[in-house]
Amino acid sequence: MHSTDTHQKKAAPAAAAPTTDWNPLSWKNFPIRQLPDYPDQQALEEAFQQLKQLPPLVNSWEIDALKGKLAKASRGEMFLLQGGDCAETFDHCNDAHIVKLLKVLLQMSFIMVHEMNIPVIRLGRMAGQYAKPRSKPTERVDDVEYPIYRGDVVNAFEVDTELRKPSPQRLVEAYHKSGLTLNFVRSLTEGSGFADLHHPEYWELNFMKKNKFYDEYAKMVNSITSAIRFMEGILPAELVNLRQVEMFTSHEALNLYYDAAQTRRSPHKDGWYNMSTHLPWIGNRTRDPKEAHVEYFRGIKNPVGIKVGPPYDLDEIADLVQMLNPSNEEGKITLITRFGRKTVETELPKLIDKIERKGLNVLWSADPMHGNTFATDSGIKTRAFDDIIEEIRKSFAIHREMGTILGGVHLEMTGEDVTECVGGANGLSAQGLSTNYQSYCDPRLNYEQSLELAFMISREWKAGQKKK
Repeated sequence: MHSTDTHQKKAAPAAAAPTTDWNPLSWKNFPIRQLPDYPDQQALEEAFQQLKQLPPLVNSWEIDALKGKLAKASRGEMFLLQGGDCAETFDHCNDAHIVKLLKVLLQMSFIMVHEMNIPVIRLGRMAGQYAKPRSKPTERVDDVEYPIYRGDVVNAFEVDTELRKPSPQRLVEAYHKSGLTLNFVRSLTEGSGFADLHHPEYWELNFMKKNKFYDEYAKMVNSITSAIRFMEGILPAELVNLRQVEMFTSHEALNLYYDAAQTRRSPHKDGWYNMSTHLPWIGNRTRDPKEAHVEYFRGIKNPVGIKVGPPYDLDEIADLVQMLNPSNEEGKITLITRFGRKTVETELPKLIDKIERKGLNVLWSADPMHGNTFATDSGIKTRAFDDIIEEIRKSFAIHREMGTILGGVHLEMTGEDVTECVGGANGLSAQGLSTNYQSYCDPRLNYEQSLELAFMISREWKAGQKKK
């Protein structure tokens, strides 16, 4: 067992030697996976140059502010809630869809702040999550081979030979959709009535009232609003800060043309920032230290996430962390583990032990979604809510046992009343999945399941605090 005194900053390990001079396009000199084969290279270059001229979506101050908060989460002083759609679609860039996702993220964080008694970092999988890794380059439909759908930033979901061809102009459209999404999110969260804690009932969605936790949630809302009224009754001014919340964005930096075009120097700070998002992450399929995605990530100042699940090599993961964070900066690296409930007890302790022995500063986050995916007898891809809960519980227990801190969760979820994951308080069955299955890629938790999970996460956190 490691010492429980893990909140102290660790000494920096020896820095990994750079393999080449870095620039936003140095990744083109390396082998690459998951990048589509664009048939029109001239159109690709034109789209890339157009993206380079467009203004950044986020700024370096916001990015550095998030990094500071993630450092606190790694010490147990805050908690990271990262969630959103498996893959955004251009069609879902509308007010109804965005509002519902914001509502569920706000309500989950509301539950967690109340129950855990620490601040929560809200990090949406949004405003750029338009690309998806795929295991095969093509798929066969009605005995015809089509290019695989790789997300709206690359091609269309419709099964059509022309629409499935990678289109460079979609890179530009993804930028504009991300900008519209981000602008709307900011308008709702920065001082409008939408995020006002004086009126948390504004965040309600009708179907939440069917959930077994609804009465408990309603009591919590009443408790918070009563406390606010009491504080404002004895203070000379209204608590204006309760009218706004911070919301950060994240996406998997999979299509490097999109992310490289928005990578630029800050006029007031040293180094390069990916200004298309606050936190890009590197996926489980693209984290080879000798390949293009790692080369790109090596040069940016953003905090970055690293997905870790089977197959993986312990030494390679440790080397990767050092390569992406040679100064061992707190808040820079979030390790997002995705082992699945069946293997988390054997795999997670080995990874924790390796990172701790190397003295590496990381924020530990659990992704209980990707390791628990399966297909029903009828071939529908789904996840079981009980498996998701079990992996989270086991992850908390393992970190407690090893003296480390599970400081975040990474969830695929939506504010829509979808039927994509079985189980939860209302007992969605496999037969009910077809009722409202909307995802183009992976199954997501719906609104009720997300709120239920927020209660469960909070209780696991509190259980760990009591044992200290």
